[in-house]
Amino acid sequence: MSADLDAGPVAVPRVDPSPASLSPPDDVPAVDVARASDRGARIAAVAIALVWHAVIGLPALLGSWSELAAPAVVTAGWLVVAATGGYAGARLLGGARPPALPLVAVLLAVDAAVFAASGRELLFTAANWVWGTLGWFFVLVLWGRRIPWLLALLAAHSLIALVALLGHGATAPADLTRYAMYVYGTSSLPIAVFTGAAVITGLARQRAATAAATLAVAAERDAAEWARRERQARLALVSGAAEEVLAELADGGGDPADPLVQRRCVLAAARLRRLIAESDDVPDPLLHELRAAADLAERNGLPIDLVAIGAPPPLPVEVRRRLVDPPTAALAEAQRWARLTVVAGPDEVVVSLVTPEVDDSAGTGPPSRVEDDGQVEHVQERDGEIRWTQTRWRRT
Repeated sequence: MSADLDAGPVAVPRVDPSPASLSPPDDVPAVDVARASDRGARIAAVAIALVWHAVIGLPALLGSWSELAAPAVVTAGWLVVAATGGYAGARLLGGARPPALPLVAVLLAVDAAVFAASGRELLFTAANWVWGTLGWFFVLVLWGRRIPWLLALLAAHSLIALVALLGHGATAPADLTRYAMYVYGTSSLPIAVFTGAAVITGLARQRAATAAATLAVAAERDAAEWARRERQARLALVSGAAEEVLAELADGGGDPADPLVQRRCVLAAARLRRLIAESDDVPDPLLHELRAAADLAERNGLPIDLVAIGAPPPLPVEVRRRLVDPPTAALAEAQRWARLTVVAGPDEVVVSLVTPEVDDSAGTGPPSRVEDDGQVEHVQERDGEIRWTQTRWRRT
């Protein structure tokens, strides 16, 4: 050939129309399910912390205002924690994690200040709101991090409470028992929510990944079945033409010297070669299939020029077949020379074949006609000296 496709335009990736090519990456459903589960848990944690702080902590603080040792300090601490929780909640609901270290430092400072400012008489009352509230805010600022960090923070909270008890002189066995009960009661629920959210999110992701893997196996099975049907269809297509010619030659009904029989043999061979090339995994399947047909014609002694302009876009197998079949059939009848041209763009592909008109002694070719099946337009014309065959695909 006078034009080498390997030196042509840069190839574009091949698109496989099989079901497997339509499957999303395996981890996408798992990530989406895990994200949805985690978002639900975040909403629940933010709601518990802020509602508890506002509905339980604030009325208790206002109701015991006059009995607090330093009510201004306790109130300021309540406002600081409310602002910290609002910021952390906004970050969580926006899909991001709050900065843990500075917020933890703020919460622990408020914890120590409120325990010191509550006074001995109100240490174990709702007015000392850090007992029941602060654990939920620890959950917010540590969201998405490892559980040991939450345990360490709750341990620091318990240590601050113990120091406050010792500082206020509340060291009686009853006070220490109440302290132990408060530590257990106010820590167990935040730990359960924090751990449960992590476990549920992990299980949701695992189950979604399992379901995605199952669907991927089913998609691969469907793709294998689709490929088997495609192979059978290609085999049936080429066998229909080849078997008829071979049967005529075998029973003596066809003469190998007859030009018409020779053209039918060439056409069957060209279709077989094109169908074999159709299943090859190459960057430019359309050009690869046309080159296969041109190579066969050249081996049969037909001088042929193949010119490619532009890079064909990814095309389904059926569209490529309709673009290639008419020029392949015309090549089987070509005599003396042929010129095959491919002009491609992102939205249009045109395949043209120009050959000399078939000699009258070899039979006459089909008259001029135009066919359009809605996907590929096929035009065939003749003027007595040359025959022009063109197929055209346009993106709709």
